[in-house]
Amino acid sequence: MSGNWVVGITGASGAIYGVRLCQVMLDQGLSVHLIVTDAGWRVLHDELDWNVSKRQDMLLEHFGGRAGSFNYHPIADIGATVASGSFRTKGMVVIPCSMGTLSGIAHGSSDNLLERTADVMLKEGRKLILVPRETPLHAIHLENMLTLSRMGVRMLPAMPAFYNRPRSIDEMVDFLVGKVLDSMDIEHSLYRRWGDNNEQPKP
Repeated sequence: MSGNWVVGITGASGAIYGVRLCQVMLDQGLSVHLIVTDAGWRVLHDELDWNVSKRQDMLLEHFGGRAGSFNYHPIADIGATVASGSFRTKGMVVIPCSMGTLSGIAHGSSDNLLERTADVMLKEGRKLILVPRETPLHAIHLENMLTLSRMGVRMLPAMPAFYNRPRSIDEMVDFLVGKVLDSMDIEHSLYRRWGDNNEQPKP
């Protein structure tokens, strides 16, 4: 099976999650195919100060020179390799996933390359992991998540944990990215796992 993975970054807050996931995967020598929505580029600018008028330069700066292979696919390129089920991948992660994108995937809209690629994952029975980032949630959001969950999509909301005593935002980001990597069956050491030393003493 190919080592290709698709990563989608949408316009939900939390672009750092998607960037960090790509970096860790590339450092492990994996092949990453990145799709960023137009709103996703806006958030990369607003939250991480990316100069989105120089997209290729930004991608090279943050993802270039690492062990894995990196491919960027423009959101409007419906003819991209990842839009076809015959292009073999291990799966796809949308991180962060906006409610608009989640709705499009749940309803099979395929209005852009990201939604089309997610639809390919569903029809081919491949892993699809969504990292929703929104609060509060209303009934439509929850119903769309339930629809996809019943189809086997892994829902991994961007929720921080505190049992590992994070000391920085970077550690909180790494925890969430580590949980995503767990769902992808990719080994990592991004956070301290809950182990025997955390259990109550036996009576």
